[in-house]
Amino acid sequence: MGTVVSFDVPAWAGQVLGRAVQWLHWVDATFSPYRDDSDVSRFGRGSITLAECAPELTEVLAACADVGERSGGYFTVRPGGRFDPSGYVKGWAIERAAAMLTAAGSAEHSVNGGGDVQCVGDHGPGQPWRVGITDPLRPGSLALVVTGHDFAVATSGVAERGPHIINPHTGQSATGLASITVVGARLAATDAYATAAFAMGPAARDWVEDLDGYEAFAVTPGGETWQTSGFGAHRASD
Repeated sequence: MGTVVSFDVPAWAGQVLGRAVQWLHWVDATFSPYRDDSDVSRFGRGSITLAECAPELTEVLAACADVGERSGGYFTVRPGGRFDPSGYVKGWAIERAAAMLTAAGSAEHSVNGGGDVQCVGDHGPGQPWRVGITDPLRPGSLALVVTGHDFAVATSGVAERGPHIINPHTGQSATGLASITVVGARLAATDAYATAAFAMGPAARDWVEDLDGYEAFAVTPGGETWQTSGFGAHRASD
C-alpha cells in the first residue's frame, strides 16, 4: 500500500519471516485502495457485499468504528468520502506480522512499516529499541529518538507525503500540526490514534492525555513542540 516494510529479526527466523512477508502481500492484495481488484476497492464500489469479502475486513471495520467513536469522529474509513480503512490497516498488518514472529519463538524483533514500528522485547541483552522520528520541517533530520521495550510508535504528518490527512469534520486537509508521534503497546491502535490526533490538530494534546497507555509528541507548523505528560519516559537521553 505504497510503503516499505523492514524487519529486524534473529538470524534463525528466515522461514517465519517468509510467512510474515506473505501475510503482508496478502494484506496489500486484500485491503489496498490502490488496487481495483482488492476487496476494499470492490466493496467501496458496491460490487461485492461485506459477506463476500475476506472476514478480516469485518474485523478491521469493527476496530475502525471503535477508534472513530473514541476520537469523536476524527478517525474515519471514508476520508474525503472514499472508502479507505488504510489508517488502521497498516498498523494492524505490521502488528500481526510481529505477532507471527513472536508465535514462532522470537522474543526480540521489530517490524517497521514506513516509520511506524512494532518493537518486541529488547534490541539486545539489556538494550532498548531506539526509533528515530523524522523532523517534518527539516528533511533528513530527526526531531527526537524514542526508546523502550515492547512498544509501538507511529507518526502522522507531512514529512513524507505532504498534507494528506483529512479532517473529517471540515472535509479539508488537516493543517494544525506538522507531525504527531504516538507511543503505545500495540501498533494497530497506536497508528490509528496518531492519524486521528493529526486530524484533530492542537486539540489532540488533551485527547491523548486522556487515553490510557498512550503518549504523544507533536511538532507545530511553526516549529514549536509539545508533548503529553508521560512522553518524557520514552525520549532517549542522547
